[in-house]
Amino acid sequence: MEQHPEVFRKRGSARAVQWERAGLEWLASASAHGGARVVEILASDASQLCLEQISPVAPSAQSAREFGAALAVTHSAGTGRESEAGRRSFGLGPIDASGTAFEGDGFQGPAGEQLPLPLAREGEFTSWGAMFGDLRLAPLVRASGDLFDADDRALFGRLVSRLRDGVFDDDDPPARVHGDLWAGNVLFDAHGAVLIDPTAYSGHRLDDLAALTLFGAPHLAHMFEGYESAHSLTHDWRELIPLHSLHLVLLHAALFGGGYAREALGIARRYV
Repeated sequence: MEQHPEVFRKRGSARAVQWERAGLEWLASASAHGGARVVEILASDASQLCLEQISPVAPSAQSAREFGAALAVTHSAGTGRESEAGRRSFGLGPIDASGTAFEGDGFQGPAGEQLPLPLAREGEFTSWGAMFGDLRLAPLVRASGDLFDADDRALFGRLVSRLRDGVFDDDDPPARVHGDLWAGNVLFDAHGAVLIDPTAYSGHRLDDLAALTLFGAPHLAHMFEGYESAHSLTHDWRELIPLHSLHLVLLHAALFGGGYAREALGIARRYV
C-alpha cells in the first residue's frame, strides 16, 4: 500500500482484519441516520487496515453531549437483520458493507492478547441476560484459569443462572453496540467524537454505557445527558451499570489478573 502521512495502519491476521472491518462498517452504517461517527476505512488487505488518522483535541461538554445523543441513534439501529429471529436476537456479530454477516467467533482484548468473542446464531438468544451469561461471562470465567476458586466459580454460576432466568432483562430490543467502548476508544477531533477499535455485536445499550464508566470517560455526565435526550433509559439503569460492565472487567481479569479478579467478584456479589 502506498505510504501516506495521514493514514493509520493497523496490522493483524486476515480474520482479525475482517472482524474489525465488519464492526466498523456495521457501526458506520448508522452514521448516515445520525449515529455516532466511526473512523473511516481508507483501504485494507489480508494483513492490515488503513484508517484515517485522527488528530485528537480535548472534548467539550457540548461535544460529549452530541456524542451521547449520536450513540443512542447507533444503538437504535439494531441488528440490521431482516428476519424476525434476526431482529430479536442478542449476541449476533456485525454485518459488513457488502451485507455479509460475520460468522464464528470474533475477537476481544488488545492486539496480540486477544481472546475469542463467542457470537450467537440468529434466534439462539432472544433475551439479553441469557446471552450475557452464556456468551460473555461464563467463557471468561473459564478462561481465567486458577484466578477463581470453586466458591468463586459457584458465585458466577449463580449469577449466570439469574441472568438466564431474565431477572435483569427489560423490553429493550437488541442494540447495535460497539462492545469495547472505554474512553480510549472514543476519540475527539475538531468535528466531534469518533469511534475506533470495536468489538461489535447485538447487545444491550447499557453494555456500552457501562464501558464508558470503567476508566473515566471525559464529561461522562454530559454524555449520559445527551444520550437520554435521544433515548429514555429505564429508571434503574444506573444501578445496573456495574452488572453490564462485568464482561469487560472479567476480560481484564482473564488477560491481566490481579485486582480485576477481585473487582469482578465484588460486582457479581451485588447481583446474586
